[in-house]
Amino acid sequence: MIDKEAAELRRRMRPDRSNITKIHGCYINQFGEIVTSFDDSVALLPVEEQEKYHELLKKAISGTMGKTLSDLVFATAQVQSGEEHGLLMKLRDSKLADAESRDALYGKIAATVRFGENVGVLVLLACDTYDVPYRSKDGETRDEGGDTQFTYFICSICPVKEGRPTFRYDAAEQAFHNRGADWTVSAPELGFLFPAFDDRAANLYGALLYNRSKDNGRDEFIDAVFHTRPPMAVGVQKDTFREVLVDSLEDECSLPLVQSVHRELREMAVTHKEAHIPEPLTVGAKEVGQILEASGVSAEKAAAFRVRYEQAFGADRPVPPQNLLNANQLEYKTPDVVVKVAPDRSDLVTMREIGGVKYLLIKADEGVELNGVAVR
Repeated sequence: MIDKEAAELRRRMRPDRSNITKIHGCYINQFGEIVTSFDDSVALLPVEEQEKYHELLKKAISGTMGKTLSDLVFATAQVQSGEEHGLLMKLRDSKLADAESRDALYGKIAATVRFGENVGVLVLLACDTYDVPYRSKDGETRDEGGDTQFTYFICSICPVKEGRPTFRYDAAEQAFHNRGADWTVSAPELGFLFPAFDDRAANLYGALLYNRSKDNGRDEFIDAVFHTRPPMAVGVQKDTFREVLVDSLEDECSLPLVQSVHRELREMAVTHKEAHIPEPLTVGAKEVGQILEASGVSAEKAAAFRVRYEQAFGADRPVPPQNLLNANQLEYKTPDVVVKVAPDRSDLVTMREIGGVKYLLIKADEGVELNGVAVR
C-alpha cells in the first residue's frame, strides 16, 4: 500500500461515512486473560461513543508507510491453505459475524500482546464495505462510475491503563468526594487492516500492519496472527545501520563522511516528497554504497559495507532513507556534551585537532545564548 491509499480509508472512519454497523471486541486484563467480549450495534450507541470507536479504529491505520505502517505479504501457499490466512479470510468473508473465528483471533492476541505491568488490552474489530469511486488519470475522484467494492476489517489493539484516584466535586450534592481509580483506554499501540488496499482494490495476498512502537517489532504477535516475516522496527533499523556503518568502514567512518551520508539521504527524501511521488522511497545496499563511494570511501570499505548491510537488513528488504539516520536533526555527542543542529546545517560543525586535543568547532556568527542569556 501507499500513503494515499491508507489516507483514503482513514477518511472513511467517521460514523456518517463508513458502513460499519457493529463494533466487536474483547477486554484482556493485565494477566493476559480474556475477561469479557462484546458486540455493539453502532446505531444504538450514543453519537459520542460512535465517534470515539471510529477514532480508535482510524488510529490503527494512521501514520506513514515505512514508519508506523508496514506491508505484510503472504506466500502463495499460505493463501491457498495457510491456517493464519484462512482465519483472516473467515473473519472478512463473514463480515466478523463468525464468533468462533473472532474468539480464535482474541486468543492469539491475548497470548502475544503485552503493553506493560498493570496494563490491560482492549481489542476492537469492525468491518466496512467501501464502494470505491472512480478516479481519473488526473487524480480527480468521482462519486459515480466506480465498479469496485472493497470489503475489509480493521483490528485496533489499545492499552487500558489504571488512572489515579481523584478528589472530585459533585455539583448535585455540592460537595467533594473521593473517587477511586478508573481504567481508561489509550490510543492503539498495535493494529492491522485486512486485506490490503493495493491500487485501490483488495489484495488478499497482503495486510497492513500498524505498530506505534519504534523499538518493539511485535514479532511474536505477527507470527501468531499472520505467520509472515515481520518488518524491522524503525528504532532497530537506525541502530542496525549505525552498527553496520561503523563496523564496515572502521577508520574511514569520519565526521565529514557521516555528515555527507546524512545530507545525501535527507536530500533524497526531500526531493521525493517535493516530486509528489505516491510510491514510498526506499534504499538498499546498492544505493547507500554509491553514496559512500561518492563521499570518498574506498572501494574495499564500500564493498564490505554492502555485504554487511545485506546480512543485517536482507538483500530484498529496502528501507526508507529517513529511517536510517535521524532526518529531523543532527546530534553530536561526547560523554559530557550533546549538541543538536538543524538537519540542513551540518556546515556549522567541524572536528579539528588543536595542540593534540580533538575539538568540535561550532560556527557562531549569529550569536550565542546560554540558558536564554545572550553572551559575548
